Amino acid sequence: MQKIEHIGIAVKDLEVSNELYAKLLGKSHYKIEEVLSEGVRTSFFEVGPNKIELLEATRDDSPITTFIEKKGEGIHHLAFAVEDIKSEMARLEKEGFVLLNKTPKLGADNKLVAFVHPKTAGGVLVELCQENKNKQ
Repeated sequence: MQKIEHIGIAVKDLEVSNELYAKLLGKSHYKIEEVLSEGVRTSFFEVGPNKIELLEATRDDSPITTFIEKKGEGIHHLAFAVEDIKSEMARLEKEGFVLLNKTPKLGADNKLVAFVHPKTAGGVLVELCQENKNKQ
């Protein structure tokens, strides 16, 4: 793993949260993007070499809807940048971690992503992120 790529934060209202984080961080978000496969709208803020990703559900069956219903707004996941997502997934499985994805999928911010089940990662949902070299 190369670095913390971003911290994902589940929010009820993206516009309200964008205003809050713009005040907190002293800068505006740099992009808003919808990820149809996950049922979320995302907003990204740069914070030094890392990013904050705000996630708002766009439908009732979104993982963000479920998360907010159970836990309320707050930190949803911790994402790590990786050079080779497939080999990192294989390494983690060999170490006994349970992956929520069998293969990487296209996520926000032009990344290939895969998730590690929180029950095998100390209660933290971990996302692996690799730059998608085949830009969409």
